[in-house]
Amino acid sequence: MASLPELWLTVDSDDQRHRPGQQGHPTRSRSSSAMQSTSPSLRLRKGMAGFARWHLKQPRQRAATIFVIADQLGDADFRNWLADLLSASPHITIACHGLNHRSWSAWGEDQKGFTTALRLAKREIMEFSGPAWRPWFRAPAGYVAPWMSKVLAREGFTVDSSVNPSMLVARKAGKGNSWQKVEAAMESAGVVERPWLTSSIGPACGPALHLPILRGFAKRAWRRISTLPLASDENICDGSHEVVTVYWHLDDHARRGGLWAPPLS
Repeated sequence: MASLPELWLTVDSDDQRHRPGQQGHPTRSRSSSAMQSTSPSLRLRKGMAGFARWHLKQPRQRAATIFVIADQLGDADFRNWLADLLSASPHITIACHGLNHRSWSAWGEDQKGFTTALRLAKREIMEFSGPAWRPWFRAPAGYVAPWMSKVLAREGFTVDSSVNPSMLVARKAGKGNSWQKVEAAMESAGVVERPWLTSSIGPACGPALHLPILRGFAKRAWRRISTLPLASDENICDGSHEVVTVYWHLDDHARRGGLWAPPLS
């Protein structure tokens, strides 16, 4: 008898300065991250407070994984907030969202550069997170290409959750690639791929929760799966188990005066 699918709740920590429109992308970026403050923006600070309030005040805390960008740990306010959250909740795990949110697959193949950045990010996040650390990766902005799979495997990552399996964003897999090629490369490298939930018309996670047209379909897709049991770490890492993966951004919790919550029943 097939087991019931399980639900994996994930949150990306990036601030506005990290997004491709600001830095890390060869054509979309408008400015250099080096010119911007590394302190959390007011929006992210509100989101941090809102997420902690949502998570800690639920009658039954929902386990969630936060994909953290390593450069954020250089700021004392962000470090202290995350340390306090980990101390207050045993239901938060921490994974890697890169060193500085570079959109890797938008550039040419660079295994050496990716290895260096990934190794440094892993060390910094792992040392900070302690027992909350999980060797799981999410490519910044979902820019993931097949060549990245071998680097992830060599650096000890067991799970990747970067694929947004919609034709609307297929370009993020890199020139000449497809989501199918990314997933096949991950499987060949021994890395379990956990793609994101989509709706009947396209993306359902991250920005799709707020974009006109997409958001209505996205919220309906979330509500259909929101009563699934939460996935255990073991089953997230086991490719034979069906796991539905959803994600949102930490700064989403700044919406609605800090009272926004993901559309879960």
